[in-house]
Formats: sequence, structure tokens, C-alpha cells
Amino acid sequence: MLIGLLASFISAMLIQRTPAAPAATAAPPLDYDFFRASVQPIFLAKRPGLARCYVCHRGNGGTNYLQILSPGAATWDDEQSRKNFEAVRRYVIAGSPEKSRLLIHPLAAEAGGDEFHGGGRQFASKDTAEWRTIAAWIRGEKLK
Repeated sequence: MLIGLLASFISAMLIQRTPAAPAATAAPPLDYDFFRASVQPIFLAKRPGLARCYVCHRGNGGTNYLQILSPGAATWDDEQSRKNFEAVRRYVIAGSPEKSRLLIHPLAAEAGGDEFHGGGRQFASKDTAEWRTIAAWIRGEKLK
């Protein structure tokens, strides 16, 4: 009995001395200003042989998450940009660009993309400047 109590005591002491697992770090917040200045223009950019993101993803419902541009406008106003920001967040895992659908769907399969993007492979590789810009936003980097 004494040996059992001693073993329990030693076990309890070891548990107390075991360092706690580090707390999970919170994902960095997505920056609206970075989105508006650097990410959002990518949705309007024309890439050779491909439709602009805006062409397929404007309007409401399904995979349509971009606001329709006002007549004659070349970009979105602040209210529309905020709605775009909120909608696009659904396709992002903050802090994890490689897990974010916003980057994986339009990425070429040989570069790690998936087969679920009907609009073609907008990004040939993760080295594409636009892919890197969106990845930087998702990682929580600040505007330069």
C-alpha cells in the first residue's frame, strides 16, 4: 500500500512539472486595406487566354462573391469593397494560404491546385506575383 501511495505521489509530481503545451497562436487578422489596395485589383486583372475572376464571380449566389461594378466604374467603391472583403473571407483560412480555397482552386494542379475551378488555372505556380500577393494577405502581412 505504501508503495502504491508513493507511486501515485511521484506520478502526480511529474505531471505538475511537465511543461504545458504552448498555446495555439491565433491566426493573424485579414487586413482590409491590404485587400482593397492589392488583392481586389487581381479580381479585375485580365490574364492572357483566361477570363477575369470578376467575369465568373460577380453577383449573388453560388460562387459569385464579388459585387457588380457600378455602371462606368473601373473598380469598387468602399461599400462594395467591404462587401467583397467579407464575402472573400469565406474562401480563406487566415494564416494558411496553402489551405485557402481562394488560392488553391485557381492554381495549376502541378503546382498544388485542385480540380474544382471551372475558370481555368489563373495561376501557373505559387511564384506568380498575384498568387504571392494574395498569399501575403492571407498570412497577415502588412501593406508595403
